[in-house]
Amino acid sequence: MEHPLQAWRDTLRELGVVGLVREPVAQAEAPQPAGRAAPEAPPPPPAPPAAPAAYAPPAGPVACPPAAAVRAAATLTDLQCTIEGCLACPLGPGRMKFVFGEGDPAARLMFVGEGPGRDEDLQGRPFVGKAGELLDKMIGALGLTREATYIANIVKCRPPDNRTPTPEEARTCLGYLHRQIELIRPDVIVTLGATPLRELAGITEGITKMRGQWQRIQVGGREIPLMPTFHPAYVLRQYTQDVRRAVWQDLQAAKEWLDRPADS
Repeated sequence: MEHPLQAWRDTLRELGVVGLVREPVAQAEAPQPAGRAAPEAPPPPPAPPAAPAAYAPPAGPVACPPAAAVRAAATLTDLQCTIEGCLACPLGPGRMKFVFGEGDPAARLMFVGEGPGRDEDLQGRPFVGKAGELLDKMIGALGLTREATYIANIVKCRPPDNRTPTPEEARTCLGYLHRQIELIRPDVIVTLGATPLRELAGITEGITKMRGQWQRIQVGGREIPLMPTFHPAYVLRQYTQDVRRAVWQDLQAAKEWLDRPADS
């Protein structure tokens, strides 16, 4: 006797059905332990921060004093009027006051520091904070007064958080300092710290290695002796007998150079 399923199978073949596929059985999710939520997928990593936009100085002779105008300044007052509105680098927009420099316009001894700090930014004068008080004492110990010297900085606006000026910021301001030196015509320059030594003399070695060693720079067709020493702020941080003695020796050497007979 023919099996009943055989007739059903033959009928399906006539209809073109050659096989039957069972529907897949969905697998049940594994039960979670009581009291514990299913773990969440980790969040996507944060997008990297966008690079800061390059500073674009405003146009115009006030914000970007032309080099020709700087060279044409015949006095320190003229020079200050020409450059005190400068916004040529990112330091300009953040300043409180432009710190031009001060002292005897015909000083034989000139001090050059790095840049204004908080007190200098508020008052518009160089070296008026704790470091300035120490510098005044150093000058007085030489038998001179602050007013008989000239004091300036590599940059004339305060860097944020008193950081070291970038090479680009220093180069933007360096032409102004060169013109100051040309107008003052000092016999000796004392640089305070590594930054002015690097920017004026092109020396990148550490100030600990180079302090006390005479250098020569060319500014405005004149060769000027330069004595590098520690910045007063460094002296305050490292107030040891060795550091104070080193600075005193450097300043004495500068003073002895000034006191040399004219024909020596």
